[in-house]
Amino acid sequence: MGLNFFKVAIRNIRRGRWFSVINISGLAIGMASATLILIWIQNEVSHDRFHKDQNRLYEVWGNDVFDGQLRSGTPTPEIMAPVLKGEVPEIEKVSRIDWGDDNLFAVGDKSVKPHGNLVDPDFLSIFNFPLVKGNPNSLEDPYSILITEKLGRIIFGNQDPMGKVIKVDNQENYQVTGILKDLPNNTQFNFDYLMSYVHKSMMKYIDSDWTDVSIRTFIKLKPNASLATANEKIKKVIVRHSGGRAKTTEFLYPVSKLHLYSNFENGIPSGGLIVRVRVFGAIAVLILLIACINFMNLSTARSERRAKEVGIRKVVGARKGLLVGQFLGESLLIAIISGSIALVLVEVALPAFNRLVQKQLFIDFENVYFWIAAGGFILLTGITAGSYPAFFLSAFKPVSVLKGTFKKINGLVTPRKILVIVQFSFAIAFIICTLIIEQQIRYAQQRESGYNRNNLGYVFLEGNLYGKYQLLRNELLSSGIATSVTNTGAPLTQNWSSGFSMKWDGMDPNAKILINRYAEDADLVKTAGMQLVEGRDIDANTYPSDSTACLISESAVKAMGFADPLGKIIFDDPISWHVVGVIKDFILESPYEKIKPFMVKGPKFGGGVMHIRFSGARSIGQNLALTERIFKRYNPAYPFEFHFIDEEYARKFSDEQLTATLTSLFAGLTIFISCLGLFGLVAYMAENRIKEIGVRKVLGASVTGIIALLSKEFLKLVAVAFIVAAFVSWWAMTHWLQNYPYRVSISGMVFIYAGIIAFAVALLTVSYQSMRAALSNPVNSLRME
Repeated sequence: MGLNFFKVAIRNIRRGRWFSVINISGLAIGMASATLILIWIQNEVSHDRFHKDQNRLYEVWGNDVFDGQLRSGTPTPEIMAPVLKGEVPEIEKVSRIDWGDDNLFAVGDKSVKPHGNLVDPDFLSIFNFPLVKGNPNSLEDPYSILITEKLGRIIFGNQDPMGKVIKVDNQENYQVTGILKDLPNNTQFNFDYLMSYVHKSMMKYIDSDWTDVSIRTFIKLKPNASLATANEKIKKVIVRHSGGRAKTTEFLYPVSKLHLYSNFENGIPSGGLIVRVRVFGAIAVLILLIACINFMNLSTARSERRAKEVGIRKVVGARKGLLVGQFLGESLLIAIISGSIALVLVEVALPAFNRLVQKQLFIDFENVYFWIAAGGFILLTGITAGSYPAFFLSAFKPVSVLKGTFKKINGLVTPRKILVIVQFSFAIAFIICTLIIEQQIRYAQQRESGYNRNNLGYVFLEGNLYGKYQLLRNELLSSGIATSVTNTGAPLTQNWSSGFSMKWDGMDPNAKILINRYAEDADLVKTAGMQLVEGRDIDANTYPSDSTACLISESAVKAMGFADPLGKIIFDDPISWHVVGVIKDFILESPYEKIKPFMVKGPKFGGGVMHIRFSGARSIGQNLALTERIFKRYNPAYPFEFHFIDEEYARKFSDEQLTATLTSLFAGLTIFISCLGLFGLVAYMAENRIKEIGVRKVLGASVTGIIALLSKEFLKLVAVAFIVAAFVSWWAMTHWLQNYPYRVSISGMVFIYAGIIAFAVALLTVSYQSMRAALSNPVNSLRME
């Protein structure tokens, strides 16, 4: 019987080749799209869940009140980790990890700048990053270094790196004591090498200030240790050791939640990347559902063709269950064919998809669980797509069918019409959401940044450049390469320092204001193209006392309550800073957020990032080549790396741009799949009404009238779908925009544009088949069989 089912299924697929192609194509594209999304989701939800004792791994977070709001964050004092291990018995292991650095590694005449981290010796006892060679305890040695297999190949080629010596930053030699397996693509960590905090402690470089939060701290609890007890003991550690200067209360947050649940509101987790994962999970389900709806509609539309088959089968004794099995078997066969095509499409599309999401996703064909999941996915798709047609077709009454009195349902509201409305509602909603996301991105991009990004970039002062800044500056200016140069403490697009320890006369003793901090030596306003509201810029070259001068932003003036800020003293332990100027607010962090108070300190606060405003007299390429020549002359061991501010600023929009791109991509696929089904439905309707069309043409009906007759029913359905989609997308995007303090308002034009797109695409799809039917020769359609 199974063989007979298979033969019947193949015969029906061959008999309706055109509709089978549409069904298989729609399902294949829907399954491929859903599979791509599910592969991405699987990667996201598995982040750092591969560690052996993941249920005992935590990061130390802190809660503090700023500007009347409870805020949560990861940075911790550098001195805290060893104290926690000594004071909290529930902790088994603890490790700090800095934010990472790109040190120069030199071996012979080869030099590279990989990215790595400083960690404590317990790091590899907390996390399961396996060593191919070496001992994880080797990080107890201050001059040991662990490198990944990839970095080993880059530096040493085919040689065994174990025991080899690497000179770091042209200063000290470190011995390779371990080879790490390359990191998986589902971890928050990103390092090519690990060096030990033991060296920093030995050199007495550890920051002992409990109010300065600058690194991350991870811990591993002992087996059966109470999380609540550990949290209670950790809670006031900073308050105790800072003598009350800091009010931060610490707590432990699971490592398994860091990637997806990193957002907090008033000390309570409020989501994070999990929101995007859920959204695209829903999109995957919807795309697959739309593809299944195509199958349902086309299968039920062809019901008259199979009515006699059902009637005869029932007359000869076939039970309804047997017929349901037959039709479900046919849908499963189509799902298997579609699934096989979908796998090919996924393999072809995966490289481009990886570039889009900036990941290295892949399908592990050797993993048995993949094939189990794939089989379940195909089975679920086949049952979902075939269930309604199976029960619909098997319900035909043989008496009505064989007497010829069987008629298809053509009421005002039918399941087929509802399915078409559902299909296009999803498609139009995707279009509306894409347009609103793009508007939000453009709105933020057009926001005044507060400085001029054109021809502006920066270089890190490293190696021999630390003491050569003035020589570099003078040569760049005298040669006409640059119009202005400044030495700052961080790139203009990044916030490297913020604090709440600043004090000033008249300050509310109970106030706690978080202020972003920056540093310059001279000419920041000129180089960055900022606007000076009052006073002057810092100029330590002309005024030696400006080493402790500062600029404050308009937001800082307001937050500090200064009526006349010039000359005011701001105390930030252990230095008093005198205000020499006020600058207009500028965007340092996210363009979607409100601008925070800002303070630019003189060179006493630091430096090391050289910002250069290129002259417009030469091209960018010429200026870069000349600048590289100068830098290589002063610092030949280091590669020249120039960072453009406009490119750095553009990266601030990458997350939202990725969301917009993915949404528009899947919106396009949804429209295509929906139109594919609509194309098949109109073709079948035209085929069934071919004699009616012939009669109408003989009686004088015009081609335009016949096209309108065949098209209007479907366009009415698209109109209903548009109304449903408008309400759903308005509600969804209103909630999405609430995440952005600086946001666009939803315009009615978005819905008009989406409606025009939807109707235009649907009209083109319907009109093509309608026109073919309208232009057919009535003689052929009216000829007797």
